[in-house]
Amino acid sequence: MSRMSLLSSPLLLGFEEMERLIDRAGKSGGEGYPPYNIERIAGAEGRVELLRITLAVAGFTRDQIEILVDDKQLIIRGKQEDEATRVYLHRGIAARQFQRTFVLAEGIEVTSADLENGLLSVDLVKREPARQLQRIEIGRKNRA
Repeated sequence: MSRMSLLSSPLLLGFEEMERLIDRAGKSGGEGYPPYNIERIAGAEGRVELLRITLAVAGFTRDQIEILVDDKQLIIRGKQEDEATRVYLHRGIAARQFQRTFVLAEGIEVTSADLENGLLSVDLVKREPARQLQRIEIGRKNRA
């Protein structure tokens, strides 16, 4: 039995990739840590506007955070190790790991990342593709 979806209309050709991205976004939406913001930053004269993702990653160093772009996904991972030499009388701050995944639209590029005061900022820009007009000539097939 085949699966029917909103994008399976015969008028929507080649949207299988879009459907896969929607499935991915739905699966990665249930994470709660670390909290994050997404903001739009207007570009100055002649500059493209930015998108900025800011994650609260207090206690993590640059070496403990990995940022990857893989198959239209921005993946941010953090990994802390317990220090065996420490003896805690009370432990309220756990050494923990996280992974946040953001699905990127076509043309979105990561331009930079910065870690300051426990906040990781990742800047993205959307490159607008040039519009193309293509004329298709009608050919003749030899019919035997």
